[in-house]
Amino acid sequence: MKRTMTASPRKIAVVGAGIAGLACARTLAQAGHTVTLLEQRAAPGGRMASRESPFGSFDTGAQYFTVRDPRFAQALDATGVARQPWNANAVRVLDEYGRVVEAALPSQEPHWVGVPAMDAIAAHWLRPLAAAGCVELETRVTRIEPDALDRRRWQLHTAGAQDSVHVFSGFDAVLLALPHGLASALLRQSGLAARAVERLEQVQSAPCWTLMLAFPQAVQPALAHLGPAWHAAHSTHHRVAWVARESSKPGRSPVERWTVQASPAWSQEHLDDDEPRVQAKLLKAFAEVTGIRAQPGFAQVHRWLSARTERPLGVSHLWERKTGIGLCGDWCLGYRVEDAFVSGLELALAVHAD
Repeated sequence: MKRTMTASPRKIAVVGAGIAGLACARTLAQAGHTVTLLEQRAAPGGRMASRESPFGSFDTGAQYFTVRDPRFAQALDATGVARQPWNANAVRVLDEYGRVVEAALPSQEPHWVGVPAMDAIAAHWLRPLAAAGCVELETRVTRIEPDALDRRRWQLHTAGAQDSVHVFSGFDAVLLALPHGLASALLRQSGLAARAVERLEQVQSAPCWTLMLAFPQAVQPALAHLGPAWHAAHSTHHRVAWVARESSKPGRSPVERWTVQASPAWSQEHLDDDEPRVQAKLLKAFAEVTGIRAQPGFAQVHRWLSARTERPLGVSHLWERKTGIGLCGDWCLGYRVEDAFVSGLELALAVHAD
């Protein structure tokens, strides 16, 4: 990784390897700081997640991303991220019965997807950090506290695979690139950043149940295409907010596959339902919206507790210079992938400037 040295390099922990955390960690590492990136899952990406199946992948979180900020465009171009524009076939808006009530005009703004799946972008950005020995996957931070040997610095208590525990120490700053609820909970149980916790309370986000469906019979020549001619749609169905034909995205398997994202209200109402019940209800709604009543060869659901920001913080990041605690994430600005990138980048720039 190319490093541009700073006059006062510091040791910095970045917690969370979604797009915000990756943007933050990469920027600080390139500026010459010593960075440790900790992620509780086995792979990076956050809601830029993809899930494999015997019939191809599903983008379970973000369905596409836009590129409006020139800094985001520069980062994508400079790092050679594999991405292609997705022609969503003029996204439709459907009523409760699957009838088109509005045919959106083709947008002049490209809708991009990672190739071969959405998580390819996060994996690509993680690679140089991992090669430099900066990454700790499957490592959940459970507490932040003053360093036992130097009270001016921080140490992190963590839990890993097979309930292993470890303490990472000697950090000048700890930056949380987590969903706002998780960040708030970690700060509270650590007894830290009361002002930041108070500000986090104004942020609101909605959960989302996601259904993944594959129809392997549709690869046969006589059944090359199931259902509607369009590839993506917003829906006013009380259970479903979005449906997308995964197999229409570039670089994907040709097996007919759909991702169904439930509405925020329905997801909240059924947040604690068991998975088979959620799957059955969303499959019925999918049939009503698309007219596809064939039995899927694969079906699975995933629950996002914090999927879409409904009321953002209103600033790109939070940074307490005195304590060395910072926060970033898409929830600072909105819910787009680009919002996460800008938030992580601007937190890193603020930390580096101090």
